[in-house]
Amino acid sequence: MSGEPPEQEGRVARRQRRNREALIRAASEVMTEKGMDGATMLEIAERADVGAGTVYNYFRSKDELAIAVLEEMMHDLALQIEKATAGIKDPAQVYAFGVRTVLEAATTDIRWKQMLYRSEVIADALYRRMGPFAIRDLRLGVAAGRFALEDAELVWRLTAHAIVGVSLAITTDVVPVGARNEVVVRLLCMTGIGTDAAAELVAGAERVREGKGGR
Repeated sequence: MSGEPPEQEGRVARRQRRNREALIRAASEVMTEKGMDGATMLEIAERADVGAGTVYNYFRSKDELAIAVLEEMMHDLALQIEKATAGIKDPAQVYAFGVRTVLEAATTDIRWKQMLYRSEVIADALYRRMGPFAIRDLRLGVAAGRFALEDAELVWRLTAHAIVGVSLAITTDVVPVGARNEVVVRLLCMTGIGTDAAAELVAGAERVREGKGGR
């Protein structure tokens, strides 16, 4: 048999991947400009340069597309955290910076804020997309004697759901924006460290955000 069918399948797969990526990029742009309610599937399709009906071959609804946008943002944010903490040797400080960064993104970026009402779905996406990074840092923290926990996956799952829940509370003015650092302290306490140690890590995360480095 010739290699033609696999080659054709490869071309189809590449085209599908490009279309999907283009739709996610376009949706991210339009939703940033107009908000989720103001964005339309037609405009997103036009921005992605695909047929109006093609978008439904990849996403059943605008809500599903918005979740895909958010999942890509989560992965990109994880990579940004990796870059920002590349010179930090303390895995506990890396983890603290990551939690603080995610909480800020969830409460300031319009694409996150508009999806927080789908808390269960978003928390699951956060657990999956950023989990490989967060769970690794939790385990490294245990190995370094910084954290005291038995199940890193469980701690990250609880943290992911807590981040989404408290972010919704912040964006709906139930919890003040100024409480972000206190929230992160409480989230870090789930790693088995005390309040004082958690507060020190949050202070370090703030220094990293300000470009002053961490330990």
